[in-house]
Amino acid sequence: MTEEQKNVVIKRRNSGFGYASIAKEVGLTKDAVVAFCRRNGLTGNMAGKVPEGTGSRCKECGAALVQTEGMKTRVFCSAQCRKKWWKEHPEMLNKKAVYTHTCAGCGREFTSYGNSRRKYCSHACYINHRFGGGGADD
Repeated sequence: MTEEQKNVVIKRRNSGFGYASIAKEVGLTKDAVVAFCRRNGLTGNMAGKVPEGTGSRCKECGAALVQTEGMKTRVFCSAQCRKKWWKEHPEMLNKKAVYTHTCAGCGREFTSYGNSRRKYCSHACYINHRFGGGGADD
């Protein structure tokens, strides 16, 4: 590795660039760049990290979020906040898998979410239709 390549690696790594993009720029392998950065204490700055305070906040509690480039944008700071927010905002759910069926037991129309092959509106209707009420007098 030449001195010029070393200077570019140091400059780019301090700016937050990732190992692969630096390696491509200077014409080295990713492993060579990683090894150089480890030897020179240039690890720890993940590529694409957006520092806190740049406007992205948790929808529920308002805590600052750290976004990582190349990853899905974070909306919540934790699973607890995500669950709490969705529990309080059920109208925001975009339910696409709602199916309308006619019950094979009672003939009533019903809807089911996520199951396109459902036949009965309830377990009681299934038992009644399938086993004739389940009575011991038969």
